[in-house]
Amino acid sequence: MKTALIIKQPKQTGLNFSLLTFFILSFFTFFPLLFSACNYFEEKKINHLKVQTFAGIKREFTEPFGLALDKNGTLFVSDGEQGKILRVAMDGTVETVTDKLQTPSAIAFDKDGFLIVADSGASVIKRVNTVNGEVTILAGTENKKGFADGEAAQALFQAPIGIAVAEDGKIYVADTYNDRIRLVHNGQVSTIAGSEKGFADGVGTETKFDTPCGLTIWNDGSLLVADTGNRRLRRIEPNGNVTTLAGNGQPEWVDGFPLQAKLVEPTAIAVDKFGAIYLTDGNSIRVIGKRFFTYLETISNNRRGVVDGSIKQAKFNRPSGLAFDKSGNLFVADSDNQLVRVLTSENIGKTISKQEITRLRYRAQEFRELQPPRWTFNPPAARRDIAGTLGEIRGEMVEDKETWFHNGLDIAGGYGEKAYFIRSEKVLEPIATENFGSLRELLRMPTIGYVHLRLGRDKDDQQFEDTRFQFDQSEGKLSSVRLPRGTKFEAGEPIGTLNSFNHVHLIAGRSGAEMNALDALSFPNIEDKVAPLIEKVTFFDETWLPIINEKSNKPIKLSGKIRIVARVFDQMNGNASRRRLGVYRLGYQLLKADKTPLFEPKWTISFETMPEMEWVNFVYAQGSQSGYTPETIFNYIVTNELTTDAARENLLDLNKFDGGNYILQVFAADFFGNITSTDINFELVK
Repeated sequence: MKTALIIKQPKQTGLNFSLLTFFILSFFTFFPLLFSACNYFEEKKINHLKVQTFAGIKREFTEPFGLALDKNGTLFVSDGEQGKILRVAMDGTVETVTDKLQTPSAIAFDKDGFLIVADSGASVIKRVNTVNGEVTILAGTENKKGFADGEAAQALFQAPIGIAVAEDGKIYVADTYNDRIRLVHNGQVSTIAGSEKGFADGVGTETKFDTPCGLTIWNDGSLLVADTGNRRLRRIEPNGNVTTLAGNGQPEWVDGFPLQAKLVEPTAIAVDKFGAIYLTDGNSIRVIGKRFFTYLETISNNRRGVVDGSIKQAKFNRPSGLAFDKSGNLFVADSDNQLVRVLTSENIGKTISKQEITRLRYRAQEFRELQPPRWTFNPPAARRDIAGTLGEIRGEMVEDKETWFHNGLDIAGGYGEKAYFIRSEKVLEPIATENFGSLRELLRMPTIGYVHLRLGRDKDDQQFEDTRFQFDQSEGKLSSVRLPRGTKFEAGEPIGTLNSFNHVHLIAGRSGAEMNALDALSFPNIEDKVAPLIEKVTFFDETWLPIINEKSNKPIKLSGKIRIVARVFDQMNGNASRRRLGVYRLGYQLLKADKTPLFEPKWTISFETMPEMEWVNFVYAQGSQSGYTPETIFNYIVTNELTTDAARENLLDLNKFDGGNYILQVFAADFFGNITSTDINFELVK
């Protein structure tokens, strides 16, 4: 006979038991931070009012990552792409200290004034003399990845990223792709926390981390860890106890009490003199401890971009390093913007202008000349079908459905066909792969993105014989793949195989500065002599009511301010007829009945570079759909304007002209210069 198991519930006392437990645990976990926060009322609180650009507007950096200030207040920057350590003077002047590193990441000064560097590309910890640029190895073996504790010279690391140096000289290392926290001290290397990839609090090596990146020493002597892959902030106490300070593992920007708040991809950490903890998280700067009560808040904009000014409106692009100076100014290595920025209340930098941002970024012609062109399949010069272009709508433009811009170039291939790198590059993002096992699996290299691939494996999910692709398994199946920071690939090496989308989606340009790949990559033997086709032109009034031509055998009657919507698509030589592509430019012109122009042709929409995603509603009208829909329809709002850095609503104001008969000419162009137009006769009614 089965006996029912009866669980006696705790008596309710007005406060939920689990909630009470949460507050008790939170109090003891965050007591040092709470104590520090109380000091705000006794000392001057750091109050950053704005963001300025401190260095890099002359392209001195390619990927600023780690930051450190010496005892004199001079700023040093690691550049992961160039393999350099650079010194930045207070006027923003940049000079090279050494270029003898591979992929340097976090940096920190030791008590003797040497710069300690995690050289991810070489999988070693190095020491740099900033006076003469001399580089020596402190721990690990150059270019030998693995895991081994023991004597420093024989120890092994795997692309370490994070560094923190304690006052007693101990060097803490985030051994990122071994998922451990290591200690270098007295010529020995030991593991103080972590065992394998995963998540677990506890003590010492019974704990688990996932791609830890940032380290810093908190005011109470404990070690703070940006546990990047777990999307959490962790704390290691001197006794080896590991706890979670913030984040619940869900990838969102949600402020709140630390254990309820959500992080996206925390990478770097810094602590101010009052104990407040600053984080780089995705594209934002966040902080815990600026309020009297313990709270995690986002203090910058969390959208990618480069904007100086008010701290709340300021935008960053994969910030990866943080460092405070003695005055409380917070320097930021804004990696994908290739700048060093500063949060300040002073004027120690400048406000970057749109012209300076334009000069900082590669133009398409420069980008083409960086490396020889090739297709992403073999043979490398054999022409392939183009299946999608930059700026096309994805999704369906109807109420309550998500839509976005296509941000690359789709190159068609066969299911399971092997794809290849088109440029020689090395991995720089700590987590460069996303969406494992899905149809949107991707790899982001510094200047090229590759999407819709089985990375490092064939159509049957069998791994390539390439140990650079690091796979994890769960229940006997592949569950994820990582490519450590600093991993190098040459053009023509295999990257993976096509999934059921049957194409490679190529993204041309650095994150945040994507360009039209047809312009930026110049594929061999590509040709297009087919002009776009304008299927239909329709008119709407200011309120989006359609204007109907009541008598089809006579010109349509128009008046007031109108909107022009053109249904257009493009094709390319040799492409299958089903492949409908978006166009490169659209515009219109108004003519008198005798074809005398009333103004110069207006090119209103242009897809030279990647637009902001929220601008999709300025470009496409209702009924537009593409990508995951049975029919491809591009309804362009030709009267609206889309340029490289702006989108705006506009109308054709017919009130400016006299009544009578006119011709509206709508035209569309593809990237290769093929232009088509259509004339619509109308009567302007006053």
